[in-house]
Amino acid sequence: MDREEKDFMLEKIMIEYGNELVRLAFSYVKDAEAAKDIVQNTFIKCYKKLDSFRFDAQIKTWLYRITINECKDYLKSWHYKMVQVKSFINETAKSILPSTEKAVIDKFNNGEIKDTIFSLPKVYREIIYLYYYDSLTTGEIAEVLDIPVNTVKTRLRRAKQRLEPLIREAELNGR
Repeated sequence: MDREEKDFMLEKIMIEYGNELVRLAFSYVKDAEAAKDIVQNTFIKCYKKLDSFRFDAQIKTWLYRITINECKDYLKSWHYKMVQVKSFINETAKSILPSTEKAVIDKFNNGEIKDTIFSLPKVYREIIYLYYYDSLTTGEIAEVLDIPVNTVKTRLRRAKQRLEPLIREAELNGR
């Protein structure tokens, strides 16, 4: 099969089965963007193996098998597991954080205090973000930023001190 035939065949396959495969992938991964990426990988594998496809089986079942295997690989992947763990940690952390810190996160998510946090110097802003929104420990933040743990703790404390009056003012204005 020459390149033009292969390209034409793949285009035909993509048009005919693309939406079905995205729905199939979505039923596994429950994420629209991940499902589209998985189907894209399916079509790449299809293109690479199209020459060896024997047409003993239906192309549809072959594509389904590739898609399902891609979904299973994705669900076993480190990236997927980390997304799940971070989501769980964020939800747990939000439910057990002291009320002032929880209020800051809620207001940030609602956009009310985002400008206040972004008005902080970068060194404080990044610490606040990594600590509260990515739920990293001070040790993990130190590793990410390549600074000592005590520096992280100092910056976190100073950022909280700078935010406290601003948060109180925002709360008073919000009432």
